[in-house]
Amino acid sequence: MKITQTNLDFVVEPLLMPFGFKGGYLTDLWQVVAKVSDGEHYGIGVGIQSVLWSDETIFKTSSQKGGNAYMFLLTEYALKLLKNTEFENPMIAITEIQDKVYEYAKKITNHSNLRKTFALNSLVPVDNALWHLYAKEKNTENFLELLDDDSRKNFEGKQEKIYSIPLIGYKTSEEEIRKLASEGYFLMKIKIGSDPDGDNDPDKMVAWDKERLSAIHNIVKDMKTPYTDNGRYVYYLDANGRYDTKERLEELLSHADKIGALSQIIILEEPFPEDSEIDVSDIKLNIAADESAHSLESAVARIHQGYRAMAVKPIAKTVSESILIINEASKRGIPCFCADLTVNPYMVSTLKIRLKHLWQSKTVIILPCRTVKLQILP
Repeated sequence: MKITQTNLDFVVEPLLMPFGFKGGYLTDLWQVVAKVSDGEHYGIGVGIQSVLWSDETIFKTSSQKGGNAYMFLLTEYALKLLKNTEFENPMIAITEIQDKVYEYAKKITNHSNLRKTFALNSLVPVDNALWHLYAKEKNTENFLELLDDDSRKNFEGKQEKIYSIPLIGYKTSEEEIRKLASEGYFLMKIKIGSDPDGDNDPDKMVAWDKERLSAIHNIVKDMKTPYTDNGRYVYYLDANGRYDTKERLEELLSHADKIGALSQIIILEEPFPEDSEIDVSDIKLNIAADESAHSLESAVARIHQGYRAMAVKPIAKTVSESILIINEASKRGIPCFCADLTVNPYMVSTLKIRLKHLWQSKTVIILPCRTVKLQILP
């Protein structure tokens, strides 16, 4: 592959209501479109920028427009790095430019401790465009045919069903939760880690989380579903690294046990900050890594700390990096599941298409008693 031409654009999509997670709120999303060409074929890639998810410090120290502008500049820089260069496949291309994009990101944001996910998020439209172009050059619509033998073997299973999972943010009303539950959404991804008074008080956060979990559990605790072993609705908690100590997390889990909700928590995702070295092997839940698993090295580090699953995010961390993480996790017997950011309908459709090929074998949710093959589309 040799890139001879590139192009880039974006639109700002306002949200119907503020979307709360990671202690903050989004009011709009920048949707980015990248184009790459080899002179004969072209590839188009779409991406959604999420500054709050990728680095909350940049989100809190910049305006929403300013933080998004930083990320958009990184995407533009990545395309400049690729222009007039030649490489064998998209994974090699992304690997070769990733560190350069990250260093440039630290420079323009003036933030030496910038999280690497900020750079990865900016590379998503570029990566998607490269895979689109690569498929055209190989004259195939089968994603498996684009992978090498070592990667392909991890994607050869078959999924019987795909389930849609609603995302319960800080401002999702109890009325809406009740409506979703009555419509049969038996697995809910619940954002925890709120900052209710905007003062970053961890004790207030835990108190809010306990109250929120109680409210949701009271709504669905008596509802039944045919899709779980015990017929009960289940919860997928996402802390986005908001808990600073294991003691605070254990306080929340003790409360969950007290109200009868602990056995219904099938995944607790990213409880602690990325730089945390807290071992979670003694927590009797499936603890999954997300933002902190942004490379082979970081994923392995989390596995050593007792994490039992990996959330792969092709729409947030690139398809290329997700494949590398899945390959490594597979070697170590660690299951992966597909969980992505809030995206537009086009990207949801693209992900559904990839589910046919890309997320077939190791994409699972781990239930307390057994492994159930489910696909996450929050």
